Amino acid sequence: MNQQKFGALIRVLRREKGMTQKALADRLGLSDKAVSKWERGLGCPDVSLLGDLSVILGVDLARMLSGELAPNDFVGGNMKKAKFYVCPVCGNLTLCTGNASVSCCGRTLEALEPKKADDTQKLKVEVIENDWYITSDHPMTKENYISFVAFATGGQMNLMKQYPEWDLQVRLQKRGHGMLYWYASDLGLMYQLL
Repeated sequence: MNQQKFGALIRVLRREKGMTQKALADRLGLSDKAVSKWERGLGCPDVSLLGDLSVILGVDLARMLSGELAPNDFVGGNMKKAKFYVCPVCGNLTLCTGNASVSCCGRTLEALEPKKADDTQKLKVEVIENDWYITSDHPMTKENYISFVAFATGGQMNLMKQYPEWDLQVRLQKRGHGMLYWYASDLGLMYQLL
């Protein structure tokens, strides 16, 4: 670990939070001299303080230790290229329109790779009035269910949460062509073109 880079990052993050050295030191139960020493690259916090320091400054611990917070490359806003992240512990869903570092329940999540559904896996889509009515024969049990259905065009995404032990029935306004995504616990992230 480069103490100079680490200290400079602590200074930047502390200032972003509008905190003085004393305010940060008080939250950690230390003197402001200790924080000053870190920021000048003359020392590092004790390992036991790193978790609290990370939380107070609102930064991932691994990135903080590297001394750099490199911004992600701007990818744009094409919703058909959105990245989905699902926590394997709690099932939490995160959606990003570009590259991101995502974590949940203490785990770093990888973006799901969508797989094209074959004819036996596709959701049933029929037109009712000016809407798509989407259904499935998926079992929808507590252990194996479709947790969300999303329709993405270039500039919009319509996402509908689903629940176990409920029949999958989604009604979406029919608009243009796009990608219909869904996440099933047994299949992963799937898509079909509409």
